Amino acid sequence: PEVRDSLVIDLEFLGRPSFMPLFVVLQSGAVLDEALQERIKQQIRSRASARHVPNEVVQVAEIPRTLSGKKMEVPIRKLLLGSSPEKAASPDAMQNPGSLEFFVQYAKALKDRMHA
Repeated sequence: PEVRDSLVIDLEFLGRPSFMPLFVVLQSGAVLDEALQERIKQQIRSRASARHVPNEVVQVAEIPRTLSGKKMEVPIRKLLLGSSPEKAASPDAMQNPGSLEFFVQYAKALKDRMHA
């Protein structure tokens, strides 16, 4: 009930272990603490399988959407795998182009972590 919207991205890196972040938009007043992260992971584990449990749960203000309202899973995946923001997604084709900035910054941080 705390999660209002979500987007999971499976990032399979060639020659590296898979990494799967889950981005969540929480209901007003909800806090993404360790207890909520664990409940989310447990729900996924029990309703799907251990393979579907994300490596990390990340709170975001909003999930990027196309003008028709679809979640932008493929463009966000491309961005997180290293594509430039200009190549990954067109702000003109988005309902909420401002939501992209978080994912641009997250992609930079992820790249730094993966190469550390």
